[in-house]
Amino acid sequence: MSDQPETDRELTLIDHLLELRSRILRALVAVVVVIVVLVPFARPLYSLFSAPLVRYLPEGSSMIAIDVASPFFAPFKLVMVLGLLLAMPFVIYQLWAFVAPGLYRHEQRLARPLLAASLVLFYAGCAFAFFVVFPVIFAFFTAMAPDGVAVMTDINRYLDFILVLFLAFGLAFQVPIVIIVLVALGLVTPQGLGQARPYVIVGAFTLAMLVTPPDMISQTLLAVPVLLLYEAGIWLSRLLVRDRAGSVSTGSG
Repeated sequence: MSDQPETDRELTLIDHLLELRSRILRALVAVVVVIVVLVPFARPLYSLFSAPLVRYLPEGSSMIAIDVASPFFAPFKLVMVLGLLLAMPFVIYQLWAFVAPGLYRHEQRLARPLLAASLVLFYAGCAFAFFVVFPVIFAFFTAMAPDGVAVMTDINRYLDFILVLFLAFGLAFQVPIVIIVLVALGLVTPQGLGQARPYVIVGAFTLAMLVTPPDMISQTLLAVPVLLLYEAGIWLSRLLVRDRAGSVSTGSG
């Protein structure tokens, strides 16, 4: 009889591990399916993502492939990244379906919109990088090339460059989510975040200097949205605190 509770716990742990494996397999299958669908379009997709640079190349210049296998691997690498990004809503849903049963109802109410907003903000950051940042910095780079220097970028290095910027802007756009989570956990307050604003300004430009090319244009294009999103995060966290205070007062009344 004394062994029964321990056996039940072991069965519960095994059930959780089996469910986790099932969720992971579903997420992986979704990513693979999207990649398989995108593979036939690998070359047009690479042409689409290289357009922000190609349109500013001097006449007679083009992108080049230094490595023998780059013409194949660069588009395929892009397809793999796009497959992961496009399947991300389903991947996050599988993660949520595994974690949600262990959360309290009020935690679920807070986590659902935060997960959705986090995904939307990541896509928004990538879109901002592609449509706003890339044209500006590539026009600047090609215009600054010294006389006699032909601008001919390797397709693999170009892909690595834009993927880093996609990741940088996608993560930078998570600032409001991070702020709301910290306030919800009680680690910071909206008032404290407002007082830290001068340090955040310095930190935003320092971060932009580290993750973007060494020019003021791209650094400013990253730092300014981060600061605006920081202010948005403070405003939203104040609403969160106000709603909590209203709920407490209503409950006590």
